[in-house]
Amino acid sequence: MKKFRKVLDGLTTSSPGGTIGSPSGGSAAGTPTATPTPKEIDIQETLVSENFQLCKTVRHGFPYQPTALAFDPVQKILAIGSRTGGVRILGRPGVDCYCQHESGAAVLQLQFLINEGALVTACADDTLHLWNLRQRRPAVLHSLKFNRERITFCHLPFQSKWLYVGTERGNTHIVNIESFILSGYVIMWNKAIELSTKTHPGPVVHLSDSPKDEGKLLIGFESGTIVQWDLRLKKADFRIYYDEAIHSVSWHHEGKQFMCSHSDGSLSMWNLRNTTKPFQVTFPHGKIQKDGRKESCKPILKVEYKTSRNSEPFFIFSGGLSYDKAGRRPTLTIMHGKAITVLEMDYPIVEFMALCETPYNNEVQEPYAVVVLLEKDLIVVDLTQSNFPVFENPYPMDIHESPVTCTAYFADCPPDIIPILYSIGVKHKKTGYSQKEWPVGGGTWTLGSHTYPEIIITGHADGSIKFWDASAITLQMLYKLKTSKAFEKPKPSEGRAADLVEDDPFAIQMVSWCPQSRIFCVVGISAHIILYRFSKYDANTQIVSLEVRLQCEAEDVISPSENENNPCFTESGSHSPQPHHQHAASPGSGTTEGNKDSNPCLKVKDRMVRVPPGYQAELVVQLLWADGEPPQQITSLDINSAYGLLAFGNCNGLAVVDYLQKTILLCMSTLDLYGAADPYQRLTRSPRRNRQSTSGLTELSDNQQSIDMDRSKSPTSGYASRRAMLHQLHGVAMYSHDEHHTTAPYCWSERAAATESRENSFSRSRSSSVSSIDRDTKEAITTLQFGESYARKSDTLPTPCLWVGTSLGVVLLIPMSIPTDHEERMEEPVTIGPSGTVLMLKGSVLRISFLDFMGALIQSPYEVWRDLNAHEDPDRMRRRKLVHISPSSSHDTCGEGHLAVVCSEKQAKVFLMPSQSCLFVHNITESSFVLRADVVSVCNSVCLACFCANGHVMTLSLPSLRPLLDVNYLPLADMRIARTFCFTHRGQALYLSSPTEIQRITYSQEMCDNLQEMLGELFTPIETPEAQNRGFLKGFFGGNSHNFDREELFGEAAAGKGSRSLAQHIPGQAGMEGMKVAACGVVGDLARARIALDERGQRLGELEERTALMMTSAETFSKHAHEVMLKCKDKKWYQL
Repeated sequence: MKKFRKVLDGLTTSSPGGTIGSPSGGSAAGTPTATPTPKEIDIQETLVSENFQLCKTVRHGFPYQPTALAFDPVQKILAIGSRTGGVRILGRPGVDCYCQHESGAAVLQLQFLINEGALVTACADDTLHLWNLRQRRPAVLHSLKFNRERITFCHLPFQSKWLYVGTERGNTHIVNIESFILSGYVIMWNKAIELSTKTHPGPVVHLSDSPKDEGKLLIGFESGTIVQWDLRLKKADFRIYYDEAIHSVSWHHEGKQFMCSHSDGSLSMWNLRNTTKPFQVTFPHGKIQKDGRKESCKPILKVEYKTSRNSEPFFIFSGGLSYDKAGRRPTLTIMHGKAITVLEMDYPIVEFMALCETPYNNEVQEPYAVVVLLEKDLIVVDLTQSNFPVFENPYPMDIHESPVTCTAYFADCPPDIIPILYSIGVKHKKTGYSQKEWPVGGGTWTLGSHTYPEIIITGHADGSIKFWDASAITLQMLYKLKTSKAFEKPKPSEGRAADLVEDDPFAIQMVSWCPQSRIFCVVGISAHIILYRFSKYDANTQIVSLEVRLQCEAEDVISPSENENNPCFTESGSHSPQPHHQHAASPGSGTTEGNKDSNPCLKVKDRMVRVPPGYQAELVVQLLWADGEPPQQITSLDINSAYGLLAFGNCNGLAVVDYLQKTILLCMSTLDLYGAADPYQRLTRSPRRNRQSTSGLTELSDNQQSIDMDRSKSPTSGYASRRAMLHQLHGVAMYSHDEHHTTAPYCWSERAAATESRENSFSRSRSSSVSSIDRDTKEAITTLQFGESYARKSDTLPTPCLWVGTSLGVVLLIPMSIPTDHEERMEEPVTIGPSGTVLMLKGSVLRISFLDFMGALIQSPYEVWRDLNAHEDPDRMRRRKLVHISPSSSHDTCGEGHLAVVCSEKQAKVFLMPSQSCLFVHNITESSFVLRADVVSVCNSVCLACFCANGHVMTLSLPSLRPLLDVNYLPLADMRIARTFCFTHRGQALYLSSPTEIQRITYSQEMCDNLQEMLGELFTPIETPEAQNRGFLKGFFGGNSHNFDREELFGEAAAGKGSRSLAQHIPGQAGMEGMKVAACGVVGDLARARIALDERGQRLGELEERTALMMTSAETFSKHAHEVMLKCKDKKWYQL
């Protein structure tokens, strides 16, 4: 605990702000204010560095770029491997584990050690890994790296410790699973095939032991050669040479026949009695043409042959369609008796697997489901019903249903919001699912004690919004909202939407949500804002539309003399933006072209529409085209339900909307917000006809002057500038269409000079805080914050204010006068106007928050939610219930005032209001820049959390701005992370780790300690099912499979050691210890180790007692035996 006590005397030079040399904001009008009376601020900071630790918690969504699939039929858990080296293990809802190979090599194949709590992975770098699943965080126990051969196929028989490994050269090696050491037993390809064969059989594509005899290994080569190898006699039983390439092989459970799938779309059935030719060849999807020839078909990549007691066998395969049917979707075919069912999939099939009742391959299989792994989805088909319905997937596999464009994370939500969202969202769920329970039900998971309501909101490219219940590190879909329903469908032949963004005119750019009032606001790529109210009832409504012109106009002809005579009206910012209403005449620039261009990108529905329960659109605000240019992207947004106001800005200016009265209160260019308080000396320049334009979601005005040209030393030096990178931060790069727009030429040397001029200005004294920049520089509004504050130094009481942060590091305060009476609020206008107060920082402003004099976070005022469509209340327009949390509401010795925390890309400052003096300042980074910042609550206190472009996650204490955590966590590999990274309370954060997955992390030590309790158990002790009684005759005539001893054949004593140069053994991280130390605190590990030692000591004590009892019993038995011997030794045998 650190205690700060500071005596302030107005703008004293002894404050930290003065020592750093950064300019402190003051009254911009230049009028001196009276010196405030000395105040004493007593803030006890309880946070220390020991309260923070960074670790990953859980990953949600569909595994990106999946490659492999495996299932444990006893434990009933599913594993999915990916191209990036990730392994996702799924069980019952709540049991969801993500593992990552350090090499990052693609996972080729997965093999469970059935009911053993272990998993073998084969990766593209020719390495085998053994994972221990008997812990909540799986770890690698052993690795085996092949040096001279490439792994193509693996097979692990049930209840065997010997793994068969096929290679690209056609050889088959055998690995001991327990020691992960290569056996000396090798099946060389040239011994497997006949010596007379002149061609190489190709890579091994299949390995399986015969269900009839485990001592027989079936080897399938890519060229079409199949060999059954007798492991005892070390010779081939039979060889099959087929003309078509083999993709997969599947046995009948009796081991007398098997089926192969081929590259020509055929299935061949083979009987072991006669292997000279297949006894059946079928082309399931190949029809006979008019000329008598069969259609050419696509390869059947995999087939599974599963038997059933009470019905015909199942033949399940993927592919095999004819080539002439172009455009057909990928299919999975199920042949059951005479019925052939073709299931069309939305995405290509990566892998599929039939789920069977028994783990034994020599028993009737009884398949009950098929797991189908697609490129972007996971589907499980119910085989027990004739129509083959799919199971309802309990995992959130559809996050990427439309690409995610923005995220928001809310912890400690009102407890009633999740049930009500779910109750409405469940009405719109799809139907027709199988009524049976989800078959992947392994593992155990319980609701931990450290749970609280959490909601994640995702915005998508198609304009949809999804609300997710994220409580207890799970993720469940609550409610889906389609914002496109507020607009008419854009016709291909008209509309400006196609010019701006062709494919996704409704893509979501940012969201703002007030959980208390349930007011929801979204910003779209087409420069539109939609305001939603929540209602439990459906209603007939008409959406109100407002149109705003936030486009700085250019004069048709501007001469240098005009610029010199009237320097206040140059090209940029020459006029304030003008508001427009939809049904009113839109004032243009006086030309026909101007009237033609004054249109929004989208057309709002202008008729009465029926809206279902949930979020219902009330107001749409759109920016207009001007002078042949699309509106600039909206870069900031804030909404306050208590004030009834909505504020937004872009690189041209700021607009404030009264959504209660449906009017525009303020619409000004950024330059006009300063008035006479502009801290910069704007230089006039000769006008240019070229204008800056947008490029979809990627635009954030490239000509802003806060560009750092020394990025060569930064981790982000791949970008031309920091601002070039930030172009994409406010949008999605994949949706930009730069070819439709031209950017204004701009001299890099001019930008560098301007940047250098501005950067140097911050190192001067406080009096020289004015730097010279170009007048036509567009200064974007980067952050907005409503709240009760003091707009001027002379204010004695807090009033509603709007804090405005810009890309030039300037903070402007705009006071507002809002009627307090309900009737007056609905009728009287709200007055708003700049105050002239200017605060300054280094770098673009990212976040503004308020603290009281006890160091607690001040929540913005809000309106308590009311349902305007409630039928039981006749007075729909009942009075609003407002909750105001004023800075002066806390009765302390500090009197009136509060602290303002402002964070920019480069530094953070804490200001005392209303004196506007800078109490603390901290330069966060020099070589990089902050992408995300937020004031969050952690451990009953608050801190400033920052995420930098170089991958560092940092936390600073408040208000002293002491560094508490600085971890180099995640290098910024792509803009997706920067666009979706967000912090929330209780030490949590998230980002989109891939286009289909959300990664949640924590920076709280407390949550790291409790993480083990919150995670699910992958392994559950289950009795292995007993094998069926085969009967005397089957056991006698069915081979000697149960007498097969692999240890006798493959062990070191019989086969010798494997070649050291062929494969290298790599020890793991000792499994449990390494992973647990990384995942949780040392204290927890020590406690667990102590408990384990106690349990071991207890077991040793019990063992000692049992040993003593056995010794006593043995002595007693010996004594009695001796007595009997003495008694009987002189007697004859017939006397006994």
